[in-house]
Amino acid sequence: MDKAEFQRAYNKNKTPVTDKERSLRDYLDLYIRFKLKVKAAKDLKLDTLPQLRSDLESFRGQIEESYMNNEPAVNRLVDEAFDRSQKDLHLFHFFIPVDSAMKPGDTLKAYLAAQEIPSQLRSSNNNVAQVAGNLTAKYVLVKGNDLGFITVFSLPYAYENLAYGLRTGEISKPYRTSKGWHVFYLAGERKSAGRWRIAQILFSFPPGEPNANTEALKRRADSVHDLIAHGEDFAKLAGYYSDDKMTYMTGGEMPEFGTGKYDPSFEKEVFSLKKDGDISHAFASPFGYHIIKRIKQIPTPSDKNDDGFLADLKQKVLQDNRVNIAKAVFYQEVTEKVGLKKLNTVKEADLFRYADTISAYLQEPVNKKIPIYDKALLNIGTKTYKGSDWLRFVRDYKSAAELYKGESNAALYEKFISTSVLDYYRKNLEFYNPEFRYQMDEFRDGNVLFEIMERNVWSSAGNDSVGLMKHYEQNKAKYTWSASANIIVFNCTNKTIAEEAVDAIKKGKDWKKLLEEQNNAVQADSGRYEIAQIPMDKGVEPAEGLITAPVVNSLDGSASFIRFIKLYPGQQQRSFEEARGLLINDYQVILEDRWIETLKKKYPVKVNEEVFNSLLK
Repeated sequence: MDKAEFQRAYNKNKTPVTDKERSLRDYLDLYIRFKLKVKAAKDLKLDTLPQLRSDLESFRGQIEESYMNNEPAVNRLVDEAFDRSQKDLHLFHFFIPVDSAMKPGDTLKAYLAAQEIPSQLRSSNNNVAQVAGNLTAKYVLVKGNDLGFITVFSLPYAYENLAYGLRTGEISKPYRTSKGWHVFYLAGERKSAGRWRIAQILFSFPPGEPNANTEALKRRADSVHDLIAHGEDFAKLAGYYSDDKMTYMTGGEMPEFGTGKYDPSFEKEVFSLKKDGDISHAFASPFGYHIIKRIKQIPTPSDKNDDGFLADLKQKVLQDNRVNIAKAVFYQEVTEKVGLKKLNTVKEADLFRYADTISAYLQEPVNKKIPIYDKALLNIGTKTYKGSDWLRFVRDYKSAAELYKGESNAALYEKFISTSVLDYYRKNLEFYNPEFRYQMDEFRDGNVLFEIMERNVWSSAGNDSVGLMKHYEQNKAKYTWSASANIIVFNCTNKTIAEEAVDAIKKGKDWKKLLEEQNNAVQADSGRYEIAQIPMDKGVEPAEGLITAPVVNSLDGSASFIRFIKLYPGQQQRSFEEARGLLINDYQVILEDRWIETLKKKYPVKVNEEVFNSLLK
């Protein structure tokens, strides 16, 4: 045991103290005892027991993912998402389609149209529709759309970066993707509108519905709104009339949502409702006529100490493509740690040729006769990856429809390299991450400690009836009752049933008969307990025949009450059976102390006082 290991354990468990040396000495004694037990367990090879090995692997699987990212990089993305979540942006979007089939002249026109959007916006007083029409007539098709208000995670990350990099009235530089040119115009911003819970009744537009029938739908929506205004139940009417097949069975209630989830015309009406319970008039969206009811508005947390909100943001970051930024940083770090060496022993043409061969026979195992099968391709850490590893990767990757997206062999080979690097790092985390190693060691030691304590102390104490009785006879005076009582504890499924049971017992009903009639809605247990152990409201004095008021469990709504049968004064002797639980606890301590003395003789312990004293500075 070295200084760093002990200091880490002490700092993890320490509490505020006035005498640091005394605290360190006490903890050192505890830690030595812990280490002696673990040493004894490992000498017995308890850490090789199948169940303990399985437990360790299961624990590894639970924690290793948290070490497979660059936490600072992820946290920077979470901080960025938090800052962006504080405001909503009113965004207009111009899109100019470009594809590989376009003539060079039309591609140039698309580029020129994108470059001209800012000047056109300024000259047209920011009339988006007019700009799109002018540029379409002059160059190629230009689409202009009002995206309404958006917030963090509403758009792909690249577009979000453009939007949140603008100030009100600013226009982004043209941004090229494989689909075409994008330009964003920020018309305004507001404080985050938060998240909303609403219910709706939808009267949907059938495809190609003529205007006359649309008007009839509007009149129907208005008539339902009149029913609500005259006191009809919103949820009931949603069940009768709503065309929203996802919500009509639940009173029209929609999943909670935030800015940018729905069409701007719909969100505008939602946000116009001022208080919970408000109901809108019938209004149109591209999908039909809606009547909406505000159930609850949840403001966006503005405090970075809100752990729940930050955890939610982190989960969204990890599920969003922006996390690839952190993954790229992490991969670079891991590559440097493990050491990646490409051996260039096989020509690229051969790598890809035999990959095509494997691709043609995905259901068959990789054949050892393939010339590159045993050729070394990569050295990662202490492991060499061969042609067989590459070919198996191709087979497995292309066999997984959810993974394979038609990538080229060159792209697959890069993915093979990165996958191999990360897989090697994952399997060897102990060598590269001290914190992971500490966690694994703690769990392993804790597991073997439990096993050897069960064998040498806990089971032995409970099963040694002769030793327990001897200890009882030698220490009888220690095992007495404080003021105590015989009681019956009644547990009921809810407060109403508990109150009815209390009333029935007070009126003289036999409690056993009551249990039979309630069919497990009321259960009871009896025994003798010290008064200090009995949960009672403050100020209640125990008395024979007293029935306490029901106490409700806030977790499940169950309720319990107590009936006092007989009171006893303090200092009465406990019988052996009454003292058994206390005896076992005390006897375990005695057995453990004896065992520790044996271990200290077997494994002599020497404390380096100079190193210990350095901890006091």
